[in-house]
Amino acid sequence: MGLNVLWLQSGGCGGCSMSLLNADVADFPGWWRQAGLNLLWHPSLSLASGVDALGVLDDCLNARVALDVLCLEGALLRGPQGTGRFHLLAGTGLPMTHWVERLAGVARHVVAVGSCAAFGGVSAAGPNPTEACGLQFEDDRPGGLLGAAFRARAGLPVVNVAGCPTHPGWVTDTLSALAAGLLGPDDLDSLQRPRFYADQLVHHGCTRNEYYEFKASAAKPSDLGCMMEHMGCKGTQAHADCNIRLWNGEGSCTRGGYACISCTEPGFQDPGHAFHATPKLAGIPIGLPTDMPKAWFVALASLSKSATPKRVKHNATADHIVVPPVARRTRLK
Repeated sequence: MGLNVLWLQSGGCGGCSMSLLNADVADFPGWWRQAGLNLLWHPSLSLASGVDALGVLDDCLNARVALDVLCLEGALLRGPQGTGRFHLLAGTGLPMTHWVERLAGVARHVVAVGSCAAFGGVSAAGPNPTEACGLQFEDDRPGGLLGAAFRARAGLPVVNVAGCPTHPGWVTDTLSALAAGLLGPDDLDSLQRPRFYADQLVHHGCTRNEYYEFKASAAKPSDLGCMMEHMGCKGTQAHADCNIRLWNGEGSCTRGGYACISCTEPGFQDPGHAFHATPKLAGIPIGLPTDMPKAWFVALASLSKSATPKRVKHNATADHIVVPPVARRTRLK
């Protein structure tokens, strides 16, 4: 049997849907059908609108159609003053928060697609005048719209497929795992993200890792070197497999020359500094690699820089390979 998926969009840019359509497969609808996923309705991808679209929601609420997965993209806008009337579902006069709460109550699974739906994300940036929040988190604090105690009918909390935007593979693999009964509580991390991608770091598989190892750092955006020390890269802290599961089969932020801004993490939208800057204390980056004591990092960085090959040092501050590796017979066995 297939998995009936209802997809709603709340306060956000629609970027996760756009990312989903950029999946590196020739036949996206066929991909979902093969995975056993039946899309009941999506505001951008479905032909039904108006009364017909509302009819789909009504069928789900009244059990005429089984709602296996409620996917929400975008943050929940609770303003003004908790009324939710900053975002009314067209044609109903009722807040989107009202519809989401009711549909979540009958869904077997609830999935937050993107960091806005998971934690509030960009929609909750700054003073957050719309009172935006995630489905079950407000930044890293449990709660959100549905409350920390919420469990969908199948027993799981909200599954947070965080990212800004999400990788299309993260979304489809999560839904496929739910369809196969292969996603349980132990398969989610402490922020309820699927561990198949959240147990990795963006740093894993980064093509700049040789520069990182020798602390040979980029000084400007076009440089080849590691972007952690000066360019604001948080790849050693961000939980995602972006450099292993490449976007469109070939790219990632760091491979494109952009620092990782840690978009899968709660609160990434308000770092307290420019995204391209690395905040430091006494010349040492404040945001150190996950699980690494500061003293170790300082000692390692000092040793690494003293051992940096000239090739790596020169190439780190260039936009192309200036000094290639020496070609010699190594007689490796």
